[in-house]
Amino acid sequence: MNTPDLGLPVAVPATGLPARVRIHEVGARDGLQNEKATVPTAVKAEFVRRLAGTGLTTIEATSFVHPKWVPQLADAEDLYPQISDLPVSLPVLVPNERGLDRALALGARRVAVFASATESFAKANLNRTVDEALAMFEPVVTRAKGEDVHVRGYLSMCFGDPWEGPVPVPQVVRVCRALLDMGCDELSLGDTIGVATPGHVTALLAALTEAGVPVSALGVHFHDTYGQALANTLAALQQGVTTVDASAGGLGGCPYAKSATGNLATEDLVWMLRGLGIDTGVDLGRLVATSVWMSAHLGRPSPSRTVRALSHQES
Repeated sequence: MNTPDLGLPVAVPATGLPARVRIHEVGARDGLQNEKATVPTAVKAEFVRRLAGTGLTTIEATSFVHPKWVPQLADAEDLYPQISDLPVSLPVLVPNERGLDRALALGARRVAVFASATESFAKANLNRTVDEALAMFEPVVTRAKGEDVHVRGYLSMCFGDPWEGPVPVPQVVRVCRALLDMGCDELSLGDTIGVATPGHVTALLAALTEAGVPVSALGVHFHDTYGQALANTLAALQQGVTTVDASAGGLGGCPYAKSATGNLATEDLVWMLRGLGIDTGVDLGRLVATSVWMSAHLGRPSPSRTVRALSHQES
């Protein structure tokens, strides 16, 4: 697909922002796992290959969770060998040691565990308390690091919880500190139901810095439920964050918030970063074409405003 290049957006750098941002692409995992209909393995593999062709360097591939819990990703063992030759990082989710075994057996070199900042979500998502979940992850992280595997720690509900409401900043800091202390290389701060605002983002990042959590170890994962994802991302960049999670075409959502509109669209993020003069290494035209291609397979247009504007898709 060809889109006209009019030299837009105009790049106008702002002070206090990083020169480069690494996009942690989650569409193939976090996006597709929320689809009602299972996407064929061949389509998933082609999606990842097309994403790799856009210049994205980190593409979260799949999840080695038990198929009963995430049936949309039950084909992890079939999918991973079809994409493992790609010259990009392909992180995978592992919930426990069994999941780690399955990932390592296929040669995965980057894994992620997923914790919660709140008791309610830990119970709903993992059927454990926050501390029980951390105890479950500790041997996973220890073994992964023993194999020289990079470990990311996802932390859900960092800003608000659908059952508990506001999440106290010290509560989030405690779990972040625990994940780092057990050996996680990187943390992703999740606004799972999309209720964060820029001031809250700034306050949390300041508290984490004060607690000795290096900003270089942090990524942010915003949902756009209330239209705040880009504003929150900018606030994080102003605090020194250089890793941002996003989903091609805005795929994905949160099953616990009926009004959630899904993940921050990678195309919308790239458009903003390009306008700020921040390098991502991503070819926006190829990325839009990839999302349009996937939209055709899913049978609906992308919710990304940038995809719609550049491809002339109907709402």
